[in-house]
Amino acid sequence: MKIHAVDVPPLDGPGSHYVSNRPPLRPSPLVKLPIGAITPRGWLHEQLVRMRDGFVGHLPEVSRFCRSDSGWLHPKEKVAWEEVPYWLKGFGDLGYVLKDQRIIREARVWLDALLASQDADGWIGPQPMKASGDAWPNMIMLFALRSFFEATRDERVLPVMTRYFRYRNSLSDKDLYVHAWGVGTYALQWWQHVRAGDELDSVYWLYNHTGESWLIEFAQRIRTNWADWGAKVQSWHGVNICQGFRNPALWYQQSHDEADLTATRRCLAEVYEKFGQVPGGMFGADEDARCGYPGPRQGAETCSMTEIMLSYEMLLKITGQADWADRLEDVAFNSLPASMTPDLKGLHYLTAPNLVQIDRGNKAPGLENGGNTLAFDPWDFRCCQHNVAMGWPYLAEHLWMATQDRGLAAVVYAASDVTAKVADGAEVTVRSNTDYPFAETITLRIAAAKPVEFPLYLRVPGWCEGPEVAVNGQRRAARASGGEHLVLQQRWSDGDEIKLHLPAKVTLKRWKANGNSVSVHRGPLTYSLRIEERWHTLREGIGEDYQKWPAFEVYPQTPWNYGLEIEGAGDPAALFEVVHKPGPLAPQPFTLDDTLIELTTRGKRIPAWRQDPTGLVGEVQESPARVDPGPPETITLVPMGCARLRISAFPTVSSGPDAHEWTPPLDCLHEASHVSDDLSAVSNGDWPWTGKDPNKVPRFTWRPHKGTTEWITYRFERVRPVSEVHVYWVDDDEGGECRPPASWRVFWRKNGAWEPVVSHGKAGADRRGWDSMRFDPVETTELKLEVTLQEGHSGGLFEWVVGVLNPS
Repeated sequence: MKIHAVDVPPLDGPGSHYVSNRPPLRPSPLVKLPIGAITPRGWLHEQLVRMRDGFVGHLPEVSRFCRSDSGWLHPKEKVAWEEVPYWLKGFGDLGYVLKDQRIIREARVWLDALLASQDADGWIGPQPMKASGDAWPNMIMLFALRSFFEATRDERVLPVMTRYFRYRNSLSDKDLYVHAWGVGTYALQWWQHVRAGDELDSVYWLYNHTGESWLIEFAQRIRTNWADWGAKVQSWHGVNICQGFRNPALWYQQSHDEADLTATRRCLAEVYEKFGQVPGGMFGADEDARCGYPGPRQGAETCSMTEIMLSYEMLLKITGQADWADRLEDVAFNSLPASMTPDLKGLHYLTAPNLVQIDRGNKAPGLENGGNTLAFDPWDFRCCQHNVAMGWPYLAEHLWMATQDRGLAAVVYAASDVTAKVADGAEVTVRSNTDYPFAETITLRIAAAKPVEFPLYLRVPGWCEGPEVAVNGQRRAARASGGEHLVLQQRWSDGDEIKLHLPAKVTLKRWKANGNSVSVHRGPLTYSLRIEERWHTLREGIGEDYQKWPAFEVYPQTPWNYGLEIEGAGDPAALFEVVHKPGPLAPQPFTLDDTLIELTTRGKRIPAWRQDPTGLVGEVQESPARVDPGPPETITLVPMGCARLRISAFPTVSSGPDAHEWTPPLDCLHEASHVSDDLSAVSNGDWPWTGKDPNKVPRFTWRPHKGTTEWITYRFERVRPVSEVHVYWVDDDEGGECRPPASWRVFWRKNGAWEPVVSHGKAGADRRGWDSMRFDPVETTELKLEVTLQEGHSGGLFEWVVGVLNPS
């Protein structure tokens, strides 16, 4: 046997047995296997089963977008958008991976309608989308069509996709990616501009199946006209980031320019440096990533999780670099499970590393959007409700990949069977038995009709310092570092067994950008404080459908405001005890009571660390936090993915002279010269969206004051950099009491006094819309708006946003 380590699997060799990049595209070190080649088992299979039996498997029962009157079933006359494509992208794959005939049949109804919808120009899907120039939903739907072809080899798919891309290629550059905001239903045409990499990926997929050279020319046009993520972050919307950052690396397959790979990493690094200094693999973008909101209580959309997992799966294939699999596992094991209820019958919009109460109350401005973003509710969260469907199925499809030297690579670890062609075309099956990530050992058993020689690649996670390998009970030297692939080359026979042991140890990570808070890790798992949960059912007794698909709030039953007592310890990790609970592993291990591993350590409560008035956990402050002398408590930590309520970014505590006083959350964010109506409306995340009746939106006003100079303040819990504000004025039209002000100015608090900002332009008042002012950056704890009301009129605000405005 030959054993060695490589950074990436080789590009040279006879080539994979499976469809992969053909010239002029750069060969990919790893090649995705066809759907059906991998059969997940163990806990991952259970996620898929629960997804089948949960809301994803029955979404037409709860989603108004997935019903029989959808424009995707009636494309000539009905309007439809991204929801059905999001769902089918995962729903179909769920059926193919599970070999579930009900799901396959139901998915086919939608896909047959799509294939039959092609018009004389080549367009597919709802005609209103064609009229508006919005190709974004089709970019998603093509993924579903590709999976359908892989699973069925349906002869309609390739010609339909070919005619569709010929139509797209016939458009002018100006019309290829309409990126003005537009109005009405298609107000998000910008999505196709920043997410155009999805279309490029499907163009490459079709080219690799057909070899038609004009597709490569069309790919060049896509690259010319898309939003250039290689130049800068094109959007700070969370899901846009999770899809867009990968675009330069997708183009690298055609450009062969290493600078494109570097651009993808540079873009991602900028996002994580500013907003990802938290555990769990995600970054804070509770719609947008917002300046001044970088901490661990900021959420990530469930959409963002599944999209960034797909990005990592793509990048792993394109580059062969193992760190993309590390990132993939981080999100899959530590964040995605907690985005849903354990039975996968409900989800929430946002999941955060620190989250101590899950309820439907408004959390703005701590979280960007008003309304319910946290309660587990299968009936809500329009995008995530559908896009979550691809998370677990796509992960299952990427556990194993083929290599260009006709070997097999285990790139993500979970119990599974893979059947694939190797060497000269011989078919082998490899069974993986493991409880990873809750265990450290993976056992592989080979089934082959006759002996066959091929390389077997085993990814070594970046956190693993010394992998151990045994073949047929005989230990072998395995000199590999974290982030490499261990290559085992020999003539394999039926029944051969490989044991890979990945020793895990407790490690701590400091997040300097967030008060020197600490996260605790062991192997691929991050750990959170165990907080006992009380689940409260919403809509109880209201309608049979709501009883079948209930919504929940979750409240803490035990204290959560603990800091870790680790300051001054020579080896802080030694203060954690690993507790192995008796097995076997539960079918659904991502719950408080069903994990096999816990950690215990010392902690003390921080009395001033409390929830803010909206129920959000208070922001982490500078560590160590000052606490009274006295004995610590023993606290228990569980894997982060098991904890729906969680503290994962911990302050540290001390009673020494270097400790910092902890400041309680602010009771009120605003003061005003005069208050009428609702002062809290100023930052509640609600304003008159398109078509929304302004009279039904909460407002703050200075009524009955008219023609006077008035003011209102905005306080922050910590010093924040600020360089822009956006205000939505109350406007009751001509003759109404409230009108936009005649003029307004912005001041900032400096050393206890108010200073005017240095504006970058005149601050005019827009009728019924956002009024913006940008100015020289300041760092402050408070801003003030000073307004001069129009003569004979009062005024007020629907909303005041500091930082990035969400234009959707």
